[in-house]
Amino acid sequence: MKKIITSTHAPAPIGPYSQAVQFGNMLFVSGQVCFEPQSGALVNANIETETHQVMKNIGAILSEAGYDYSNIVKTSIFVKDLNNFVAINGVYATYFDKNPPARETVEVSRLPRDVQVEISCIAAK
Repeated sequence: MKKIITSTHAPAPIGPYSQAVQFGNMLFVSGQVCFEPQSGALVNANIETETHQVMKNIGAILSEAGYDYSNIVKTSIFVKDLNNFVAINGVYATYFDKNPPARETVEVSRLPRDVQVEISCIAAK
């Protein structure tokens, strides 16, 4: 019942984890950061650019499993600076036409490769 989801259109994991795991009709997407999938370079000119890349990476994984943003039921957002909350929300909101998912946003002291934002999600059909 557990199926590992891997997309070449999203960054490869930088540790011992899967990009996503599908279990029944649920998809659990690991935290994504602003890596460009092919080069592995950080796309982090500013917090808006960084957040867009994170959401694009999530979208690629969702698509690989046959899901889309409308299937997301829960997200977790981790940020290094909660002062970026408004800017992140502005970008994040563009990915949800209506009925945005449940979520929490948590300020943390450090994220992988010192990025500013990491987002994980759970989707369901």
